[in-house]
Parts: sequence; structure tokens; C-alpha cells
Amino acid sequence: MKAFIVKKYGKKEKLHLTDWAEPIVNENDVLVQVHSAGVNLLDSLIRNGDFKLFLPYKPSFIDGHDVAGVVTKIGSRVSKFKVGDEIYSRPSDYRVGTFAEYISINENDVALKPKNLSMEEAGSIPLVGLTAWQALVEIGKIQKGQKVFIQAGSGGVGAFAIQLAKHLGAFVATTTSAKNIELVKSLGADLIIDYKTEDFETKLKDYDLVLHSNRDSKILEKSLRILKSGGQLVSLVGPPTPEFATTISLPWYLKLVTKLISLGVKKKAKKLNTNFVFLFMRAEGRQLSEITKLIEAGIIKPVIDKVFSFEQTNEALSYVETGRSRGKVVIKIK
Repeated sequence: MKAFIVKKYGKKEKLHLTDWAEPIVNENDVLVQVHSAGVNLLDSLIRNGDFKLFLPYKPSFIDGHDVAGVVTKIGSRVSKFKVGDEIYSRPSDYRVGTFAEYISINENDVALKPKNLSMEEAGSIPLVGLTAWQALVEIGKIQKGQKVFIQAGSGGVGAFAIQLAKHLGAFVATTTSAKNIELVKSLGADLIIDYKTEDFETKLKDYDLVLHSNRDSKILEKSLRILKSGGQLVSLVGPPTPEFATTISLPWYLKLVTKLISLGVKKKAKKLNTNFVFLFMRAEGRQLSEITKLIEAGIIKPVIDKVFSFEQTNEALSYVETGRSRGKVVIKIK
């Protein structure tokens, strides 16, 4: 099969299109013919080597974390899916590799594709959908009437999270640029802040949860200050915490590293009587099935900026790296 691989780590490295062995199908796996693959900043960060301390992939390996496609083969113990099923998934860590014609995925990480979405639309959902779900439902336990601040509302995660937070009954504030104000308004944002001309700290107060996705440490500190006592900041960009290290069973010396690098922000959060949580989303087929229900009910709609051809995978990654995409970028493979 054809696949785009990381030959060696590096920011200036490109993915290489190559012939690759078809994946092995274990007893609990489904083999998926990939129709589309969502593109995420995570794909670039993995290629750059930013996560190799915590996720030590050994080059060469196939990149890509989002997939929609058709099941072409099932393992001997698979019970939830059959050949011909249209599915979507965010494969689990160490099993990624959606920038390819086929991928083998554990059935627990897979869900049936929403019937009302095209393959390209479905391929845009798993990673951002699960990220928003785990932040707002699992960690945040958002209730009706609570206040949620979602940074970068027109981005992939932001566009999904606004819709989910509204469905949960929250009052939603977000940041975006002037040209995307109408988009985030249409997704359900109640209070929109133009991050180029306005300071969100002067406009927001006593929030229950911040979904944080900006690497600037000043933004992180301001975000903690707008929380009410007992509020939570869920960060997608770090710093990673010892709790995260424990969850993914890192060795003791890496737990120590996370303790040291998150010490400062944890201290600031404690001082304000708030909670700092680092979220590195995980694969979860059951949660994806819940997301399918919301999409089929018309509660959440995909937001797609551009669709690239399989051959343009590197261009798609470069476009995502600019940080200017409205919603998701997708690669059409079949």
C-alpha cells in the first residue's frame, strides 16, 4: 500500500510517500480501507519530535491520527463490526498511521460513521470531537448554566467544543479574529472576543472552565485569573503533569520531569483556588459513538476548511501549521 511516513524527526522534515507493508490484523482488530484522514497540529508535532519523550515512535512510521473508511477485514474475536461497515476513529497511540491506504485498528477505538456525513466530513471529527468530549463532559462535567471559555473558537477543536458546550447548556465565550466572528456566532458562541484588538481578561470573570490551547505563558496566567474559585483550566498544550504521566504509565524519571515542568503553573492555580489539568486526548470508541448520536441528531455539524488530495498531504500539514484554518483540514485518500 501507499503511505506517508516520518523517516526522521525534525521541523524541516517532510513526510515521504512510499510503498509500505499492509498492516497486520490481530484478533481484536478491524482492517480499514482509508477514505479520508483529518489533519491535526498533532501530526506536525509528532513529526517534529515534540512528543518523542512521551511517545517514542521509532522512525520510520506512518503519521496521521484521524480516519473515516470501510472495514475490509476483521480479526477472529471482533464482535462489534463486520466487513463493509463505514466507520470512523482516532486510533490509539502507537497504532496511529491514517495517512495511508489501509490501517488496522482495535475495535474498541472504532465507531460507526454518522449516516448523515460524507467520508471527508466524518474524517474531520474523531480527534477534535474526543478532545472536546473529554475536556467538557469527562473532566469538566459541564452543567446547564455554567460558563465556559473556549480559546481559538474557529479552530478544529474550538469549532466542535463550542457546539458541544452549547448542547450541554453552557454560556460560551470564545476568542477569534474579526473575519471569523460570524462563523463562531453560527456555532453558538454567546460572547465573542477579537483577540487582535481586545483583552479577554477585561471581559471575562468567574468562569467554570477554560479550554486552553495557546502556548503563550501570559495567556495561561490570564486564563487562570478569569476562573471562579474551584474552576478548572483544561490545557491541550501543556505543560504535561504528573497525573498525565501516571495515566500513560511513564517511567518514574519522566514523572519527575512532568512534576518539575508543571510546578509553576500548578502553584499559580492553587493560589487562585483553581485546578490545572493537562489533557492529551485518548482513543475511545464508546465516546465516539455518543458523538455519532449528536451528529445524526443535527446537534453538532462538522466545520471543514479545505480538502486536499492524498498526494498533497505535506501541503495539508503546512496549511494546518499556519494556524489559520477555519475548522478542519482533511485529506481525501479514496
